[in-house]
Amino acid sequence: MTAAGTPFRLLLDAGVPDSVGRVFSEAGFEVLLHREVLPERTPDEIVCITAEKSFAVLVAIDHDMKQLARQYGVTPTGDKHKALNIIRVCGNEVAAAGRVAQALPLILLEWDFCCSKTARRMWVDVAPHFIRTHR
Repeated sequence: MTAAGTPFRLLLDAGVPDSVGRVFSEAGFEVLLHREVLPERTPDEIVCITAEKSFAVLVAIDHDMKQLARQYGVTPTGDKHKALNIIRVCGNEVAAAGRVAQALPLILLEWDFCCSKTARRMWVDVAPHFIRTHR
């Protein structure tokens, strides 16, 4: 993990539009694209492990990732992926970059909160009509 207040590395899952990566990149973040670090059709579990091992926040857009995240410990009671941080982009892929840009200040606040607490993970959902954090 990086210190609070500093940009962090992100791993964009396969379905996340490049425009979302550009929003983060233009804000000073290091962005890893799925196609540059993993083969096509890599199982979600391996994507989670890769994000964790790369010290990257996983940015996902598919609905299956929520099930996987709950199954593998991105919940208050789970602990399989103790270091996995996730930003889920829900809804329209065309509007995803705009919604992420609007959510960026909240994402940064959540990251600061995450870094200030021991064993705290970040989980933010960015949807067309809401932005939700899970603490």
